[in-house]
Amino acid sequence: MILSGEEIKANLGTKIIIEPFDERRLNPNSYNLTLHNELLVYEEEILDMRKPAKTRRLIIPDDGLVLEPFRLYLGRTVERTETHGFVPMIEGRSSIGRLGLFVHVTAGFGDVGFCGFWTLEMFAIHPVKIYPGVGICQIFYHDIRGAYKEYSSNKYQNNTDIQPSLLYKELALGEGQ
Repeated sequence: MILSGEEIKANLGTKIIIEPFDERRLNPNSYNLTLHNELLVYEEEILDMRKPAKTRRLIIPDDGLVLEPFRLYLGRTVERTETHGFVPMIEGRSSIGRLGLFVHVTAGFGDVGFCGFWTLEMFAIHPVKIYPGVGICQIFYHDIRGAYKEYSSNKYQNNTDIQPSLLYKELALGEGQ
């Protein structure tokens, strides 16, 4: 079951934290998250799963930044979220998708207990100009049934910035193979 906007609001401050929260961004069954003014791009042509990749930081000026097609940009939400007792998920807003901008390549699924900023894996199919503070995606929440343990990764939990892939940490420990 997906929580309604009113149920999201009723759980604010306890099971759901969205900081900052603006009631105007609350939808019938989701909440619009906004784009921070920084992006990361990978500097290497070939990314090796077993090694940390070099990145470069870009600032999105107030008058916008044009994203090049077929290049991955890592962004993040302005909002920090915390979720307990529900499964958080993000999806790109339909108005953004209709511009040919994918907001998350594959990682829209969150874990119960996730706390932090959402890293966005943005990919444009043709040039598109973006702006800081724009409503870029929606967060929505599913009920969870059965016993569970909350997410407690040392990779992405309680992050404070854009997170490039940290898969190399798992592979170094022999996990995920």
